[in-house]
Amino acid sequence: MNRFVVIGLGNFGATIAKRLYALGHEVVAIDTDEAQVDALGPMVTRAVVGDASQRGVLEDAGADGADAGIVAIGEDLGASMLSLLALRDAGVKATYVKVMSEDHARIAEALGATDTIFPELQAATNLAARITSGKLLHYTAYGDQFGIQEMAVPDSWAGKTLTDLKVSTEYQIQVVAVHDLLRDAISIPDPNQPLTPSDTLLIAGAPEQLEKLTKLR
Repeated sequence: MNRFVVIGLGNFGATIAKRLYALGHEVVAIDTDEAQVDALGPMVTRAVVGDASQRGVLEDAGADGADAGIVAIGEDLGASMLSLLALRDAGVKATYVKVMSEDHARIAEALGATDTIFPELQAATNLAARITSGKLLHYTAYGDQFGIQEMAVPDSWAGKTLTDLKVSTEYQIQVVAVHDLLRDAISIPDPNQPLTPSDTLLIAGAPEQLEKLTKLR
């Protein structure tokens, strides 16, 4: 069991806190809004009303030495960065910060954040990829140079194996899973198993290579 600290209990922070707790981890949730803390209280290990930018509040809440801290304040840049620094002072091993702009991300990274999360940017990027191709079911970007998408098997691929198609060399992508919709089963792909029209493919690669696949017929 790991111990996580979530600061800021809006939709983003509350969702993360509840999910981590549901996965069996210890979760300390902190917000200045008493109503939000009371609402989340039964769904986390400990919910605390307080200003998490204050070192003493984190100490009293039991945040010292936690495995990771998530700063989900976002909208208030000052409070976000002060909370990040407080987590570091409390010896929290890894820190993740929700950001609202590229400048916010740069500041967080300069102050030692392990990683930044820009939900609006990521959601917009993923939606743009989906709506510009009718073949895409899901798309997730990981920075500017890598993505993972789920797409239907192109007609020209049906009945062929991944070995036949030589996807790694011909398309510079990697098929990481096959979803058999008829059986609702997801599996690591067998390179010698013929693909069927009822399959969807989870594919990883550079965005420009993934985009080319959406044009296949």
